[in-house]
Amino acid sequence: MEGVVLSANTTTTDPFASTAEAQSDHRLAQEIEQLGDRLKAARQSVGTVIFGQQEVVDQTLITLLCGGHALLIGVPGLAKTRLVESLGTVFGLDERRVQCTPDLMPSDILGSEVLEETDAGKRAFRFIPGPIFSQLLMADEINRASPRTQSALLQAMQERKVTVAGHGHALPEPFHVLATQNPLEQEGTYPLPEAQLDRFLLQIDVGYPDIDAERQMLVATTGAQDSKAESVLTAQELMDAQQLVRRVPVGESVVEAILQLVRNGRPETSTIPEVPEQVTWGPGPRASQALMLAVRARALMEGRFAPSVDDVLELAHPILRHRMALTFAARAEGQVLDALIDRLCQPLQ
Repeated sequence: MEGVVLSANTTTTDPFASTAEAQSDHRLAQEIEQLGDRLKAARQSVGTVIFGQQEVVDQTLITLLCGGHALLIGVPGLAKTRLVESLGTVFGLDERRVQCTPDLMPSDILGSEVLEETDAGKRAFRFIPGPIFSQLLMADEINRASPRTQSALLQAMQERKVTVAGHGHALPEPFHVLATQNPLEQEGTYPLPEAQLDRFLLQIDVGYPDIDAERQMLVATTGAQDSKAESVLTAQELMDAQQLVRRVPVGESVVEAILQLVRNGRPETSTIPEVPEQVTWGPGPRASQALMLAVRARALMEGRFAPSVDDVLELAHPILRHRMALTFAARAEGQVLDALIDRLCQPLQ
């Protein structure tokens, strides 16, 4: 581990750590190693159901380990729904799905109060929870929901509670939203506000599987028996893992790499000539926070005791692609955001 090591809460520069600190570091290393083995089993369990999408699976697992939400973008038929169902099974989470449509109302997701009359003749309101009261919610084609419904969902994602008729209702723990978008058929859709996209930890682009994975998929999914994922962790163990992620130490070089990457994406502070010319707005501090958590989770998932700059490079695209926007002139010239993010990564390679 290079340079000064930054833990989640403290900075250690004394090479002669006390016995208590040494024991604490040893326990942390043991916990990371043990959880790395469990997460390896979780990846394998999901891999028995999802073929040829290992990067997508890993990025979704990172989202859950960070306690965040993810936006999955891909054409139909790429197993996005099946992925969410499998993750619910693997982590022992209560999983539900909502198909978003233009006439979907906020109460259809959040829940509503109904007036009931008791046997004694008294009337009282009773709250009936909506599907958002689950630990893993899939919001399918979120861009087809109206802005009013989108805002209700996004607010609940941020505050982790809902307010109905003036009464607050806490959402279950852990709580994660995996929303999907179909890049096709944009007519009649309501694109998510650019400022609200920041609430998603990662934007995960789901592509087509390669030929070997698709061949394996054909054989496995059209037979008499359909394979299913197996439970590996419980919801409480996932929450414990989320706390462990925040205790993973981060080297000074990784912190500097995160700062350099994010600040170079802003036209006001970038040292890369293309950025002021092509970017209309860049990533905010929440991008740095998301990247800091995500690199810790990726290291932990692979059983490593600390993240590296390679983790920063691997996660740059899903962290930044929904937190930046190209100018109209850049888009007219055929520029794409992924190519610009590649340019931001070059000084770190």
